[in-house]
Amino acid sequence: MATPAAELDLPEIGFDEGTFEQRMAMRAALPQDTWLVRNLIGYGVLRYEDAVGILRDKRWHSASARIPELMGITRADFLARQRGSILSTEGDEHVRLRRLVAPAFNPRAADRLRPFMRDVMNSLIDPVAATGRADFVADITEPYPIPIICELLGAPKSDWQLFSRLATDILEVFSADLADKIDLVMNAQDEMDAYTRELIAERRSKPADDLLTDLIAAEEAGDKLTNDELVMMVNAVIVAGTDTTRNQLGCAVAMFAQHPEQWALLAERPELAGRAVEESMRYFGAVRGTARFASCDIEYRDVVFPPGTFMSIGIADANRQGDVFPDPDTFDITKPASEQPQLTFGSGIHYCLGASLARAELQEALPLLAQRMPNLRIDGEITWKPDGVGIFGPAHMPIAFGPS
Repeated sequence: MATPAAELDLPEIGFDEGTFEQRMAMRAALPQDTWLVRNLIGYGVLRYEDAVGILRDKRWHSASARIPELMGITRADFLARQRGSILSTEGDEHVRLRRLVAPAFNPRAADRLRPFMRDVMNSLIDPVAATGRADFVADITEPYPIPIICELLGAPKSDWQLFSRLATDILEVFSADLADKIDLVMNAQDEMDAYTRELIAERRSKPADDLLTDLIAAEEAGDKLTNDELVMMVNAVIVAGTDTTRNQLGCAVAMFAQHPEQWALLAERPELAGRAVEESMRYFGAVRGTARFASCDIEYRDVVFPPGTFMSIGIADANRQGDVFPDPDTFDITKPASEQPQLTFGSGIHYCLGASLARAELQEALPLLAQRMPNLRIDGEITWKPDGVGIFGPAHMPIAFGPS
């Protein structure tokens, strides 16, 4: 007979107890059969099979729109804006949106931007190449995604600075002091909405080879995206495609700096870029975890979770599981791919829609950086963003490197 979750005697593991590595050691010390723990939001799963099980169960709904609530935000006008995004819709509406927009996010669409990605990365490396020093975050990772997102959407170069400012303000939705920045975020969202509507009107009359044109043209059995849905998709691209890429690139390069032989190997063998990206995301992913909530009574592994129960999924923990990824605590870009995928892009119906674009951005950036920044080393103290469930990465990362 199934047992209510509240009646279980479970270990408790917080999101902010020590460093990530210390928490990994703490979790590794749990009894081998431990699959469920308590935490600040409710419960959490740590093992790969349970992470996949929860993520693929459609009864567990995305908690992305409810994160502000978990942070104590109560402003109704702000909370209402978090609903209706493809990042948080469920059921038939989510299926409809994914079906309409998925073709616009296929690998071929990302591949056509690869030459532009290389041009952007070279333009960022050029100013620091002569000195052999940089703040990798300020000089490289922060500015890298914005021109690519603009090019993807078809925004003109003259608008990059505006787009960058608005994207930066919108992304404050992830900041720890969101309560003090709600007006800033909402004003940026309003300004971006107005800008996007003008861009949509222009694309309707003058189609181009870009994502926005593809989304406008997307049709399935006579169904098309409304103007409001097009605006929502642009906001989703900004939120999901900017911070994740810059943080994952920072995490990857920080890891390579600890493994100089791997960095040199990537420079010599750029064909390893695909494996380098997957291994970086597995070993040190920028998305450490995600959250779901029960939409109804859910029985899983003989435990009943009532409606509204929050469940965190330990993606970083699952990505280091030894019976899924051989030698999981070794970072090696020559390691054969596991039969199971790393989970940093998620799994199930909310699997990252922009995974092909993110992979392309990282695959183009890493070998180029390795070739132009040989003998890379950390040149000071790395300042890390708050380490918990969500997007993680360096806030400042001083580096030094030799001439290419």
